[in-house]
Amino acid sequence: MTFAARLGAALAACILLAGCMDREPVRIGFIGELTGPSADLGEAGRNGVMLAIDQYNSSGGLNGRRIELLVRDTGNTPDSAIKAASELRDAKVLAVIGPMTGTTAKTLVPFHNAAQLVLLSPSVTATQFAGNDDYFFRLSWTTRDDAQVAAAHCLARGIKRLGAAVNMDNHTFATSWMGEFKQAFEKGGGQILAMQHFHSADESLLRLVQKLLASHPDGLVFVANAGDSARLAQQTRKLNPRIPLLATEWAGTEQLIELGGSTVEGMTILMQFNVEDRSPRYTDFQQRYMKRFGRLPGAPSILAHDAGTVLLDTLARRQDNASLKTALTELGPFEGLQGSIQFDRYGDTRRTATMTEIRNSRLIRTP
Repeated sequence: MTFAARLGAALAACILLAGCMDREPVRIGFIGELTGPSADLGEAGRNGVMLAIDQYNSSGGLNGRRIELLVRDTGNTPDSAIKAASELRDAKVLAVIGPMTGTTAKTLVPFHNAAQLVLLSPSVTATQFAGNDDYFFRLSWTTRDDAQVAAAHCLARGIKRLGAAVNMDNHTFATSWMGEFKQAFEKGGGQILAMQHFHSADESLLRLVQKLLASHPDGLVFVANAGDSARLAQQTRKLNPRIPLLATEWAGTEQLIELGGSTVEGMTILMQFNVEDRSPRYTDFQQRYMKRFGRLPGAPSILAHDAGTVLLDTLARRQDNASLKTALTELGPFEGLQGSIQFDRYGDTRRTATMTEIRNSRLIRTP
């Protein structure tokens, strides 16, 4: 090949490369509470989605196009949530992953239905969102499923008299979970002796715990985020070092153990993933998460990574004329970190959930 020919080929390659680099990126959104009482849940979800996108981009992107994640904070008011959702819609994202709490979903689902924009939540479980033909897809079980597992666990341990502390900041989840748990627990012969409602802004939880313990329960259940579940455990251990403690999946972020320390040792919590998984796929994700964020992933990060993978796989495989909503229900099952994911026609799916216990600052599966 002559010098002129080689120069021409090089110039042509540069032009093609420049054309690829100039292509519009594929934009997807993430929306979650990144400030406020459930910020740890929002951050965990964002982190999981970021890793899913990193993996795609390192392999050439989506059909040769780079994927760009637009992140928006819902804050903790309906107005701020709608503002964040409006910004993502106006940026013409193809879909939005989030939110992470049921109360925020209650605000955003009507907005997304009106915009006909898919909203894919990693962690919303409130039963009211199941069985609806809308643009809302969920990666989690419902609170009915989770609460029934938790109630059976308590009864099997001989815990039949409970006190409950319920955080109303995420009232959609809290009321759904507590209602489902109470029904299953009482059906099995259990009794809720006392129930105290509170908010994360409450300065002291000691008096609340004192009221619960005054009913002489066999155990306490905390329907709260990770930070408040840790605070409740700290106050409880000042008064009763041995009473069994149960937390809900809302508390299942990395912060529960980080903030609770020794006071959450022995606490049981339902997790929608296998904490003892040693498969190559999950181990690779765990190592990448540790390298990027300096901590082990919790359930919200795992669910959010699955949400990102499902969305990107669907975008890569769907036909040009197929709606994303239809493609999500028809192209499954999708491969998640710990199993397959299949949506029904309502955008709901099933997962495996297990009870875990905190021992030596790590989660292990209970027998």
